[in-house]
Amino acid sequence: MPINVWFYWAVIFLWIGINAFGSSRISSNYHVKAFCNNPLEKEKKIALTFDDGPSIYTLEVLELLKKFNAKAIFFCIGKNIETHPEIIEKVIEEGHLVGNHSYSHSKFFDFYNAKQITEELQKTDQLLEKFTSKKINFFRPPYGVTTPSIRRALKITGHKVIGWNIRSLDGGTTDVELILNRIKKRVSPGGIVLLHDTGKHSVLVLEQFLQFLQQNNYQVVPIEELLNLKAYED
Repeated sequence: MPINVWFYWAVIFLWIGINAFGSSRISSNYHVKAFCNNPLEKEKKIALTFDDGPSIYTLEVLELLKKFNAKAIFFCIGKNIETHPEIIEKVIEEGHLVGNHSYSHSKFFDFYNAKQITEELQKTDQLLEKFTSKKINFFRPPYGVTTPSIRRALKITGHKVIGWNIRSLDGGTTDVELILNRIKKRVSPGGIVLLHDTGKHSVLVLEQFLQFLQQNNYQVVPIEELLNLKAYED
């Protein structure tokens, strides 16, 4: 095979690799701009985010947040909002923010076209706006994957993408000690922590993590305060 053909294939594989890396790493800003932390924050302030709810465990999360006087943002799946509308109502009543995490959180979301993604975001916004009466500004892509189709959809919906720089991996393991040690080692001013409100192990992690933050004089602040962004539009 001629050398120029090998070079051609090498370029293709390199392009595929770069695209795969950029798409799967939300902090790369490869397809869309994502707010993953505030590197300018010097004080001991961080934000807590919860994905995939609402669920029955969201209520336990809310109790812990109240106990430690902490505010968070919950990135909600539309179909779960329909299942637990009373929980979303409680989240908002207790002063927490809500964000869009798609309607279906389908495993195939990354392969949806811009029209499908736009419809999912708009449908979930409509569900959330029944409780907030305000336009939802923040979106977190399922699995943290971004694509050209998501970029095109966001030009229509106007959402800002919120990522993270402290990933707990509590969606993949139930080992409380492993999760807790992972996030404690990564804590720094201006950080955004990704947790889930869909399992008992995450609740156990949260309680110990909030104790750790308190002991180390960290303040949990609303994400719009940390990033100096508006979470809702009137």
